[in-house]
Amino acid sequence: MDFFQRQDQARRKTKWLILYFSLAVISMIVMIYGVALLVNGYVGLHHSRYYLNSYDGSPQFSIWNPKLFFEVTLGTVAVILCGTTYKTMALAGGGGAVAESLGGRLVASNTIDPDERRLLNVVEEMAIASGVPMPQVYVLDDEKGINAFAAGHTTSDAVVAVTHGCVKLLSRDELQGVIGHEFSHILNGDMKLNVRLIGILFGIFCIATIGRILLSMRGSSSRDRNPLPLVGILLLVIGSMGLFFGRLIQAAVSRQREFLADASSVQFTRNPAGLSGALQKIGGYGFGSWLISDHAPDAGHLFFGNGIPRPWFGLMATHPPLEDRIRAIDTTWDGKFPRVDMTEIREEIQKDTKNPRAVFVDGRMIILGGVMAEAAKPAPPPVIRPHAVMPNLGKPTPMHLEYAQQLRDALPENLTNTAREPLAAAAMIYALVLAPDNTLRTTQLDGIAKHFSQEVADKTAALYPDVSAVAARVRLPIVNLALGALKQLTPQQFSQFSATLQWLINSDGQVALFEFVLQKIVMRNLGAKFGGAPRQTVQFYTLRPLAPDCVVVLSALAQVGSDDAAEVKKAFDTGVPYLRAPDNVAIDLLPVDQCGVGALGDALDRLGQSVPTIKKNVLEACAHVVGADGVIHEEEAELLRAVADTLDCPMPPLQASA
Repeated sequence: MDFFQRQDQARRKTKWLILYFSLAVISMIVMIYGVALLVNGYVGLHHSRYYLNSYDGSPQFSIWNPKLFFEVTLGTVAVILCGTTYKTMALAGGGGAVAESLGGRLVASNTIDPDERRLLNVVEEMAIASGVPMPQVYVLDDEKGINAFAAGHTTSDAVVAVTHGCVKLLSRDELQGVIGHEFSHILNGDMKLNVRLIGILFGIFCIATIGRILLSMRGSSSRDRNPLPLVGILLLVIGSMGLFFGRLIQAAVSRQREFLADASSVQFTRNPAGLSGALQKIGGYGFGSWLISDHAPDAGHLFFGNGIPRPWFGLMATHPPLEDRIRAIDTTWDGKFPRVDMTEIREEIQKDTKNPRAVFVDGRMIILGGVMAEAAKPAPPPVIRPHAVMPNLGKPTPMHLEYAQQLRDALPENLTNTAREPLAAAAMIYALVLAPDNTLRTTQLDGIAKHFSQEVADKTAALYPDVSAVAARVRLPIVNLALGALKQLTPQQFSQFSATLQWLINSDGQVALFEFVLQKIVMRNLGAKFGGAPRQTVQFYTLRPLAPDCVVVLSALAQVGSDDAAEVKKAFDTGVPYLRAPDNVAIDLLPVDQCGVGALGDALDRLGQSVPTIKKNVLEACAHVVGADGVIHEEEAELLRAVADTLDCPMPPLQASA
């Protein structure tokens, strides 16, 4: 099953979620109607004039009361929908809203805390390797259990959150296994479904909340026959049934996905011992994976481990038993959970931190914190074949993870430190689009000082030599690293940043395709944080209405590779069959003036609203357009990854695949 099939499966699962929700609401309406009948009967016994039999004057009681049933249905649906709408709107801000509701604290991208730095390094490596924009990272400081989760509506507003116990008790390999598990949820499409489920469950749980409120209400004297406490008790019982249905829905959505996420993490890291060690520590740790937050039950399906005590019935468990998860990835496990010794753990973590890793970049061996050795001539750019693009999309491998580790560690220290400071990260983005011409570059730097600040202009000038030296090979990884820090800009700084970037791109009188795509990536990912970009929703289920947009994208890419009309036509024709368009749909090459950046931007926006199958066909067609000569060069590979990012299809580094 590929990335797009998993996305389709997650989308179809939403339909089942709606069905489960509807069945739960219907069941609760029936039960609340029964409560209303009992209350009606209770009132009738004390006000019998309203319930007298017209023949003999005895009290009359009827099971079917259409008026009462309508009122109960209307009231129940209103309460549940209001609760669901309220919670859904509260979580509209994305994964950060979920993390903060559970007591999460945003980890600063430039943190100097060694444990937090280790955590961010692991997340950075995963982000680069998978092609996912660098998510913001939260730590739940009050939670001693070992747990984690990923939350968000899209990759643009995704966050990764870990508990205090997870940061302090896991080794680097174990932490990498847990973070790989959470990235799997991001890539498999589980994340959006899980956040949506929180809103739905909140509406169902509102019934029990109303029951608690009514139970606390008392009459002014013992003679008052106030039925509200009785109603409160009954609603609490019904609310418990709502909780039962909610747990069943959580279990139906999440249990099997945990096995898939575990397997994906092991496939990603090629280190089953890391993930197995984390699960074993949960089993041998006194606090396990439990969370103390009052909101933990609502979000139980999000967590890496079971966040609440296991229910009496395994059917309602949101996670499979630890034993089953460990045996699925580690057949050598002896079935025993080792005791968690804090002293040994801290020594192990310190050893991880001090032990340098050897990495190879461009034929040179680099020791972290040490000196460069075995200097050699730079290796030629890797050869990337078009057919190698799609298999790894959404399925990063150990090669990609190794590439990410090597690339990040090989970047100049000046750049890695810059990518973690919000204003310096803005300067680094500007440095990527500065003109090579000295006169024009001086004018651009003056413009940055005018539109943003002199400090940012000076930083941009200082960064330009380092950025220009590596930009040809690692432009998108640099952008990816900077996104986490850019999300920490203030709204005013973001407004200045975006306006200045727009001016800077237009300052030379033309917009290069990479400049356009760079702006598209940055604004799409930051727009989710600052409200500058609407969230994409599926509106197109067939290719026919999107055919003109596909033509624009393929024509633009074909024009990039060559100025020769015959070569451009050949590249375009090579990609068209992979669109799998209906036979009666016209797909013809457009002239340059009809596939400029304006038309390209509109086309990508519309294609972003299509189902995953259409996106798959479009990206496959794009890969064969830029690789019409049989090879995708690095510049073309980065451009292809950028187009994939605008369609919310994370693409691992193609250089690693080569």
